[in-house]
Amino acid sequence: MSVGNEHKGHRQRVRKRFIENGLDGFEVHEALELLLFYTVPRCDTNPLAHRLLDHFGSLSAVFDAPIDALTKFGISENSAVLLKMIPEYARLYQDDKYNNSSKVIDFDNLGEKLKSKFIGRTTEVLVLLLIDSKGKELFCGVISKGSLNSTDVPIRKVVDYALRYNAKVAVIAHNHPSGVAVPSREDIMSTSKLYDALKLVGINLIDHIIFADDDYVSLADSKYDLRLF
Repeated sequence: MSVGNEHKGHRQRVRKRFIENGLDGFEVHEALELLLFYTVPRCDTNPLAHRLLDHFGSLSAVFDAPIDALTKFGISENSAVLLKMIPEYARLYQDDKYNNSSKVIDFDNLGEKLKSKFIGRTTEVLVLLLIDSKGKELFCGVISKGSLNSTDVPIRKVVDYALRYNAKVAVIAHNHPSGVAVPSREDIMSTSKLYDALKLVGINLIDHIIFADDDYVSLADSKYDLRLF
């Protein structure tokens, strides 16, 4: 059997498997191969999927790789952009599906609520959650982006947002992409300063949650020696 005959209809068969069962039963390289169908026409994407996984180490690492690293590996910019869109859309999907804007916030599970905000993040970002006097969400989003290892807490910006939305309660969260979910001295000091600034305008900062991969630490739950807790 020639190589051409062997692969004739392969894409249709893979698509049919997905249509019938989703990605259940797919190997990781097959899932990546299917995705590449949509930007790599008329060629076998199976070897490319294997090479990407071997080079970057895992599917998530492929999605998290910078666009220039992907294009240097030999794929088109169009393909690289598609791969980079996956974690972004995953985060958007989670945000939309579990949007709590019309629901009372579960204060005992703030970490679980905010976890999706950090899907696929390779640099630090600061997320602000604002809540009204009835415990309902007013705003939840990224308000600051930093480098690989640090992001500043923009105190004035947080206060401005809180006043604009007429919030009564605030929560901040940020991630440590290359570290562990342990607060640094700077994290603790900036949290205390923000607490003081918000208190002056009648807003209660109730937690600062730090994420790293699937782990997170709540400063409130950890009982760090801060005035706010």
